[in-house]
Amino acid sequence: MELGTENAKRHTLAVLVDNRPGVLARVSALISGRGYNIDSLSVAETMDPDVSLITLITTGTPRIISQIIKQLRKLINVVKVTDLAEVDHVERQLVMVRVKAVEPNRAEIMRLAQIFRATIIDVSLKTYTLEITGGQEKIRAALALLAEFGVEEQVSTGLTAISKGTMAPKNPKTIT
Repeated sequence: MELGTENAKRHTLAVLVDNRPGVLARVSALISGRGYNIDSLSVAETMDPDVSLITLITTGTPRIISQIIKQLRKLINVVKVTDLAEVDHVERQLVMVRVKAVEPNRAEIMRLAQIFRATIIDVSLKTYTLEITGGQEKIRAALALLAEFGVEEQVSTGLTAISKGTMAPKNPKTIT
């Protein structure tokens, strides 16, 4: 472990930006250019077509995250930056996974899909393709069980997140 990284934790940053070409490249370059990793990245237009939301997951100490946020706020096309780690929020991810589905495993795969509220979106003679949405723990658990049948392919979106209610801080003393 690097010196001074004992307090590092995962942060979900919601970055509202102008919906313009090159903005995502500038945001990701700012973070990666300083040697920090982006663990997950998701971008979509908001209800306002001129604004996009970048949901970015990174890990760092409080000092590093504060530095990243300050640097992001200096970018011209950045409208607002929110550290969702400081507020109650919900995170979700979408995974599509193609699993070998031969008899007698087909019924068991369907039961697992039902347990995890997954949707079977494609069926062939030898495979099922499932769509699973949820938090990271749910996704990991479902994939671990499906791996027993043989995963042929897996794709995933980046994590997306939204604050709960009125974005009340988890600990009001931590927001400045």
